[in-house]
Amino acid sequence: MPVYVVLGRYAQKGIENMKASPERLEAAKKVMRSVGGEIKEFFYTMGRYDFVAICEAPNDEAMTKGLLIISGVGAVRTETLPAILSDKAADIFKGLP
Repeated sequence: MPVYVVLGRYAQKGIENMKASPERLEAAKKVMRSVGGEIKEFFYTMGRYDFVAICEAPNDEAMTKGLLIISGVGAVRTETLPAILSDKAADIFKGLP
């Protein structure tokens, strides 16, 4: 299943209701399951981004749908990076001239 790295920042609504962050994470996990995906790992971070999530989804469309539902609540903004697992990347590298 494709892997995605999601970099997130809290929107003003999320900052104003920070205590609800654990409940919002559980809701986000349910959303991702509803589109056939999963939040595999979730980290709160310091610096430019407030959190990083490692997710799987069946395809880009499912990932996009899940993130639009999650972001639609108004508590977070995300930037998503499709990721290639190292063993798959090694196969790609072998084919280079």
